[in-house]
Amino acid sequence: MKPLRSLAAGFAGALALTALHETVRRLRPDDAPRMDVLGMRGLRKLLRKANAPQPDDDTLFDITMAGDVLSNGLYYSLVGSGRHALRRGLLLGVAAGAGGVLLPGPLGLGEAPSNRTPQTQAMTVAWYTVGGLVAGAVARALRKR
Repeated sequence: MKPLRSLAAGFAGALALTALHETVRRLRPDDAPRMDVLGMRGLRKLLRKANAPQPDDDTLFDITMAGDVLSNGLYYSLVGSGRHALRRGLLLGVAAGAGGVLLPGPLGLGEAPSNRTPQTQAMTVAWYTVGGLVAGAVARALRKR
């Protein structure tokens, strides 16, 4: 039962993160983080290396969103279901946000989507932190059941 609670918490955090990203990118297009763009660039790069066909932009976006929710859900499930789930969620969120700011350039995905402005950098870290905190809070709530 504990693994299922951890997965449920992780996916709650991932869905919160994705909803936040998608909402803010529509409301603040000039400085909102564009992690969707980084995901699509990464997927295109992988498909090119595999000599696989490139999907159209709409399909690519849909695949990227599904991949984001899946990978972030699994990542946030590391909060576990123990006493310190909220603290682990905070730390996992901050680490993911810092990675979102620092890693795209060295990975060859470009820096603008998460580094465009200081506000973009702050939002990137904040949104991933929110996802981690949601995962931790859900894990804590499920633990008490």
